[in-house]
Amino acid sequence: MNSNKLFEAAFPYADDVLALPVEDIDQASKWYQDVFGLKEVERRDDPVPAVILERDGVRIGFAVNGGDASNDGAAILVTDIHRARQEVEDKGVEIGNWRVDENDGQKLQVFFVIAPDGLCYYFHQPIEAGEED
Repeated sequence: MNSNKLFEAAFPYADDVLALPVEDIDQASKWYQDVFGLKEVERRDDPVPAVILERDGVRIGFAVNGGDASNDGAAILVTDIHRARQEVEDKGVEIGNWRVDENDGQKLQVFFVIAPDGLCYYFHQPIEAGEED
């Protein structure tokens, strides 16, 4: 296992984590590469302009598809929530709601990021007993 791996999985809030709605593909690609450390792996124009970015084998895509970014985004499962937070904050991006959530009896350390395009990201990592901060 790669000990530097940070992203484990991404789950869409709405329909498709590979077609999150944006208005400008170039701006989206640049911001997510700069802030989330994603790398562009695919770009296409048909049927709509779209780009796929990847980190640690986890893919997130963006498309000019007319969707409402303020009602979409993704939940990103990470291996090290503290490192994820530090990386985002080091890029000058404010995180929100550093807290512990509980889902089906599992506690999760979480935080949120609202991207400039309006998409919301829920970074989360399961907490083992005695690890809460």
